[in-house]
Amino acid sequence: MNDTGVPARPAAARSGTSTGRRLRRLAGTGLAATFAAVLVTTVAAAVARVVGVDFEVSADGEAIPLAGFAVVTGFFSIIGVVLAAAILLWSARPAERFVWTAASLTVVSLVPPFLVEADVATTVALLGLHIVPAAVMIPALAWSLRTRTD
Repeated sequence: MNDTGVPARPAAARSGTSTGRRLRRLAGTGLAATFAAVLVTTVAAAVARVVGVDFEVSADGEAIPLAGFAVVTGFFSIIGVVLAAAILLWSARPAERFVWTAASLTVVSLVPPFLVEADVATTVALLGLHIVPAAVMIPALAWSLRTRTD
């Protein structure tokens, strides 16, 4: 008897070909959202730099380059897509589970800006630049994970 509330088999084994369609839809949505998150985050970082944020995060005065924002955003956005795919395969309620997981990880990502040697403007900008891609990725992937008839 399986009374833990966890499905006895992964969702992929239960739903057959519809899971393949959902995974493809998730991948397409995820790639588009990743591109949007990279674009929006890089533009936001450029705007912050224009208004005077120096993004110096170490005592030696080394600043985060704009390309660094793009690369890190792209990398972690793809990690989010992979996480969403895993949750789609293994959860009976993938959208809800993904939102909770991604929101929790976003909160955890807000800690590092406080650990670097940066001024207040840089710290605040970095906090915002963690929220921006989350605000793009989480709703897009959650939408793609919603249960729909295929």
